[in-house]
Amino acid sequence: MKNAKNTYEHYDNDDVDFQVRNKIILFVTGNFHKFEEVRSILNPMGIAVGMLRMKEKEIQSDHTSEIAENSAKEAYNRCHLPLIVEDAGLFIDALEGFPGPYSAYAYKTIKNKGILKLMENTQNRKATFHATIAYYNQKTGPQLFEDKIEGEITLTERKNNNTGFGFDPIFQPTQSEKTFAEMTLQEKNSLSHRAKAANKFAQWYNKQTI
Repeated sequence: MKNAKNTYEHYDNDDVDFQVRNKIILFVTGNFHKFEEVRSILNPMGIAVGMLRMKEKEIQSDHTSEIAENSAKEAYNRCHLPLIVEDAGLFIDALEGFPGPYSAYAYKTIKNKGILKLMENTQNRKATFHATIAYYNQKTGPQLFEDKIEGEITLTERKNNNTGFGFDPIFQPTQSEKTFAEMTLQEKNSLSHRAKAANKFAQWYNKQTI
């Protein structure tokens, strides 16, 4: 792992051999909320997940799949361990798909209030969350797992204490009367784009001999 500034959550650097022997998959992310969501899906399916913080070079693309695949390749070339990367985007119909794959930057700069400001007096509030999980190891190369969920942008931020992150407080799935931020983790994982993609990955991974 030369020239890579990596830190392991729940393991220190001396435990890398332990991780490889036990086939722990590393989830490359700096977002602990994402890690918790994915881990809560994969662990019950027999897949152990460790969190790896790594500064990534993220390409600019209109597609979450291209961003996730490139990030997975970049991360694997630096640490040479089986890993997953996830990229997600909120695509809002009335804003012609904005913020889409630039969701992380949009949230960092204008946050939920900025999106709601852009949506003022807008009748069409339809939106879709897309997620792509990219898995990479030397044997399989990149494997992509995608899914989405449709819903709408709410008129105000709605959340419970200490729940939800990102655009969760302003996104209400079609199948629910709650925003993602008003749901428990179990409720969100029964619906979300990220959970659907993680389930697809787990079903594929558990059939592999890796």
